[in-house]
Amino acid sequence: MNTSNINPTMTQLGKVRSVIRETFEYGNKRAKEIGRENVFDFSLGNPSVPAPEIVDDTICGLIKTGDSVQLHSYTSAQGAEPTRAAIAEDINRRYNAGIDKNDIYMTCGAAASLTVSIHALACEGDEFITFAPFFPEYKVFVNAAGATLTVIPADTENFQIDFDTFVSAISPKTKAVIINTPNNPTGVVLSESTITRLCEILKAKSEEFGAPIYLISDEPYRELVYDNTTVVPYLTNCYDYTLVCYSYSKSLSLPGERIGYIVVCNKMPHHEDVYAAVCGAGRALGFVCAPAMMQKVIVSALGTTSDISVYKTNRDLLYNALTEYGYKCVHPDGAFYLFVKALEDDAAAFCEKAKEYDLLLVPSDSFGCKGYIRIAYCVTTDMIRRSLPAFKKLAETYGK
Repeated sequence: MNTSNINPTMTQLGKVRSVIRETFEYGNKRAKEIGRENVFDFSLGNPSVPAPEIVDDTICGLIKTGDSVQLHSYTSAQGAEPTRAAIAEDINRRYNAGIDKNDIYMTCGAAASLTVSIHALACEGDEFITFAPFFPEYKVFVNAAGATLTVIPADTENFQIDFDTFVSAISPKTKAVIINTPNNPTGVVLSESTITRLCEILKAKSEEFGAPIYLISDEPYRELVYDNTTVVPYLTNCYDYTLVCYSYSKSLSLPGERIGYIVVCNKMPHHEDVYAAVCGAGRALGFVCAPAMMQKVIVSALGTTSDISVYKTNRDLLYNALTEYGYKCVHPDGAFYLFVKALEDDAAAFCEKAKEYDLLLVPSDSFGCKGYIRIAYCVTTDMIRRSLPAFKKLAETYGK
């Protein structure tokens, strides 16, 4: 049968998974062959610590005592008003951001937050800018909205922003800039001076071009920081044309529940139109009414996180061991990823070599920064300990 009348881009996306998902599926296959305990799978950013007790307790309480019809009913398209009000109050308590419930749009996790925000802003011919290394799906999301993604090469000295290259890349076609801090895949937190300089440039360029350049802040890892590191400042306090995309997947270990939100800064001119565009994009993409029960659950868990001390233990154990073995690692202050220089120029070939030791690592090419690998250390501490001899043997094959 002739299938030439279906979308070839979507067909290709469906047939060719991301390298992260391909590695994860290879791990599932390998586990069936040699046993899950013998596969050291560091591919997927899937939280490995349980959700806080309040999450399960709230779910049980709602199911046992709540009205089942109401519990599982639709909410308002943009999310239940009590949930949005509670989130606004929590943001204001922590960051004094002046957020109102009507600035918040509930979403099905971070991917929905990003795709809705990008579709709300994108017009034909627009360009979005992001900084390598970056989450590979940004390109998919931006292209699907009919725009193009410009990538600023990584500053591999400190993984902050190469401002000279950034400034030269901004044009009248630039609609928005996407940042992610703490960063996936490096775990690096953008410094306050970096954020301040970024916002100064965006303000100046917006005035120069006579049109706003929006800032999309992708923040699922905001609470996952270590050693008294803080993620500052809250972006709506720094730049009026900001949209904050948030997910509870990482902070509350709820990736499968798909719950998050968008904040549209209420200080931007034409705020109501931008918020309406977010609502319209949610409608067009079918992302209205985020999961109703989870909207109730997260209200009970505001201000709490999963036990992120486990991730710090994992980070320290893995970072210290790998650097001892001769690997060069970017020191992560947040998230749960280690960005490691591959021991040969071709990161994909290095990851294939690692499979000989059943180490499943993700090459960095799709993150826009060649020559590195990403290790997701959101796994059990025991698995990390058991994997260390394999990492050492792998290094020894390269003369380390």
